Amino acid sequence: MKACAGCEKENPDDALFCHQCGTVFAAGAVQSPAEEIQLWRAFIGPSKAILFSFNSGWSWQSAETHYLETFQKFSFGLTPRFALTWHWSAFLLDPFLWFLYRKIYLYALVYAIGPVLSAYFTGDVTVGIVWRIMAGGSANYIYYWHVRDHLATIRKKDALDHSARERLLRDLGGVQPYVLWLGVALHVLLLVLVIGAIREGLLEGGR
Repeated sequence: MKACAGCEKENPDDALFCHQCGTVFAAGAVQSPAEEIQLWRAFIGPSKAILFSFNSGWSWQSAETHYLETFQKFSFGLTPRFALTWHWSAFLLDPFLWFLYRKIYLYALVYAIGPVLSAYFTGDVTVGIVWRIMAGGSANYIYYWHVRDHLATIRKKDALDHSARERLLRDLGGVQPYVLWLGVALHVLLLVLVIGAIREGLLEGGR
């Protein structure tokens, strides 16, 4: 356990934020709070995103700042725990694409296969909405653990110099911009298929 410099509250040794006052501090004795938070920012990446909140509405802002604020909700208590948050991008866009965009490959695979299998076995194509709701409610928490686990792995690599660590942060973290174009292509293809199906239905109905 370690005490927060701001409020003197005891926190677990691997805590990123004080669970009482929210003060940022290092996970280990080697790094300062500023270095630790910079490590999280470097992993998340400097990209910007379209974000929504009921207080400020839609906005175009730094993704790293948004996620760090959201991650504080999961650091409450002795160990990280789930707190209900909402991720509009994971809900409105295809969840598979969002997880792939953030390099969370296991969940990208789950959300690529899961909705298809669910629709196949139930015969109900609207079951995909359930998957989207699941993604919207859990994406922030899943991403929190994704960042946390990878940073723990990076910290253990003491032999890495600064340049090597920066390269590893870029390789494991950040985003994959090509996914944006992949998403556009898939949605255009879906639109073409829907229009084709509608036209075919109209032609058959007119016979």
